[in-house]
Amino acid sequence: MLDIKWIRENPETFDNGLARRRRQPLSTRILELDSSLRALKTRLQEAQAERNAKSKEIGIAKSKGQDVQAIMDAVAALKSEIQNGEESERTLQAELDDLIAGLPNHLDESVPDGADEDANVELRRVGTPPVFGFAPKDHVALGEGLGLMDFDAASRMSGSRFVVLKGALARLDRAISSLMLDLHTTEGGYTETDTPLLVRDDAVFGTGQLPKAAEDMFRTTNDFWLIPTSEVTMTNLVRDQILDAGELPLRFTALSPCFRSEAGAAGKDTRGMIRQHQFKKVELVSITRPEDSEAEHERLLGCAEEVLKRLGLAYRVVILCSGDTGATARKTFDIEVWLPGQDRYREISSCSNTGDFQARRMRARYREEGEKQTRFVHTLNGSGLAVGRTLIAVLENYQQEDGSIVVPQALRPYMGGLEIIGAGRG
Repeated sequence: MLDIKWIRENPETFDNGLARRRRQPLSTRILELDSSLRALKTRLQEAQAERNAKSKEIGIAKSKGQDVQAIMDAVAALKSEIQNGEESERTLQAELDDLIAGLPNHLDESVPDGADEDANVELRRVGTPPVFGFAPKDHVALGEGLGLMDFDAASRMSGSRFVVLKGALARLDRAISSLMLDLHTTEGGYTETDTPLLVRDDAVFGTGQLPKAAEDMFRTTNDFWLIPTSEVTMTNLVRDQILDAGELPLRFTALSPCFRSEAGAAGKDTRGMIRQHQFKKVELVSITRPEDSEAEHERLLGCAEEVLKRLGLAYRVVILCSGDTGATARKTFDIEVWLPGQDRYREISSCSNTGDFQARRMRARYREEGEKQTRFVHTLNGSGLAVGRTLIAVLENYQQEDGSIVVPQALRPYMGGLEIIGAGRG
């Protein structure tokens, strides 16, 4: 959520920021509402003071035997004005709140301009994609060929965009999760958490999924939301809190199922595990002072990259352009892993700095030692990594001509020393 005071003081900068996101200017309407609301509040305070004063006059006039009808009429008129004004205030406040709640974050100046993902800027490539002496298969052909990936069974019970993993692939999926959590907790300094999968409106509003992304989430019949990512729950750990500056930064990680309706993904990645309604992800969340958030962003990115380095997977890092940056983020780095089955890089992690955007929605603040004033924290989040997409990358990059999969060295301790996954391996 943006600060209305900042919008008042920087209307042109605010509108320019919206234009970078391909949105229409809103400063005029917001400032009109804000001005009307402030003027109305001032008038209501004056009217209440007048009403109180005249109410006292009635008692004085009565004690003197004077006619009080005119004063009583004036008090009644003021009461009516106040009641009508309070209703107008509620209406104006609701419209202003809705506008503010729907605004995207203001982009960092370093974010490149562009309309969509085609304008994202590559920052670096790490590792070399493997060269095969045969035509590489994609993860669907590999998994089904091994008899350990079953989309048909999943479809019979749940419909499209689900999968059943069996045997060694289910264990490989678990091994990948364990490697990530161990790496982030022992070397990255993150505190492992196990948080709820069901949350209320306030939680998803706080991290910015509501109101704009409601169609992308699943809602239960008793008004809980299934989390689209554990970013929601870990970031909300500091909701309505005033932290001591000495506690910062806070760093959390969690492995959780994630649930997404993929409402806007019709026809996209319908084959395989790339885009599913239910998937697992290891998430990273940081809570920092404002002056530390830029460095923390680079640190978080590095922790996510380290997983791919340990697995020996080639990847690239891009900075998202203005038109592709999510609404809650001021700046986002994407990590894209090389997938031989698609012959291209695909996103496996997004690492975002949201500044104080989420903190304002959650009222998450901190206080420096010896100070009375509080400040909003900065929040950051990133995938460390998406487990299913990492499984895809391992299958496709470590495949052999006969369809078997070499288990990466870093995962073998989690696989009981297993080196090769062959057909029917349970």
